[in-house]
Amino acid sequence: MHESLLVYRNLRYLKLSLLLVCVTGCAYIFHSPVEEPNGGTWLGYTLGVTAAGIMLWLAWYGVRRRAYGKSVVRMEDWASAHVYFGLALVVVSTFHSGFQFGGNIHTLLYLLMVVVVLSGIVGLYFYMRFPRLLAENRRGMTTDMILGQIAELDRELSDDALTLDDETAKTVIDSVQNTVIGGHLLQQLSTEHANCPTRSARKIIEQFDGSRDEAMRRKLLTRLTKKEGLLRRIRKDIRLRCLMQLWLYGHVPFTFATLAALIAHVVVVFYYW
Repeated sequence: MHESLLVYRNLRYLKLSLLLVCVTGCAYIFHSPVEEPNGGTWLGYTLGVTAAGIMLWLAWYGVRRRAYGKSVVRMEDWASAHVYFGLALVVVSTFHSGFQFGGNIHTLLYLLMVVVVLSGIVGLYFYMRFPRLLAENRRGMTTDMILGQIAELDRELSDDALTLDDETAKTVIDSVQNTVIGGHLLQQLSTEHANCPTRSARKIIEQFDGSRDEAMRRKLLTRLTKKEGLLRRIRKDIRLRCLMQLWLYGHVPFTFATLAALIAHVVVVFYYW
């Protein structure tokens, strides 16, 4: 779905949105109001109703895509139309305003709408690219499988620590007990934790001289290196999903703020009509 979103049904919704933009542009060009163009002319009201309808439909898509059950319209149609009509909304709204902006609720609505559309473009990039990146990063494994392998390596490292000297054992146990997966926001957004105990343990054991048990040294290095690679993969997985969640936490509130501003905009317009 995500890969074919922009070209779905042979660009049907791009063509429809371009048709809407062309009709809107031609109407604006040939419209001759008594005063300068603004949202209070017959064309301004027409475009305003059109823009409001598109806004409400775009907001409804967020509800529809989470709803269960059958629908006459395929979700691919909804998604592709959501992208292109969201972009067309900016043009329709601009012509509706007659390029008249100022310090008022109408301009606030316009700015909020632009923020939502721009964040939607970011979200489109995320949802088209991140699923492939997640699949490549997991290499056929699930998150639980990766975590399971890390847990198994931790058990093996804990057993190894019982046969080591106190200093080395402390280093290995620290890598088992204090390695963080997830953590606070900044840690979730980073694939490389600067003070990761597993990385520190691997570097320390790499520096051991030949007087140590070479077989045990190689065993520890193999397990720590493998664990470090798994940690890098799980942290990248967490980072990508965190970015998607952060986008959602921004896009949805701005959408509701835009709808609230739309209601205020309509109330103000009809109050002074």
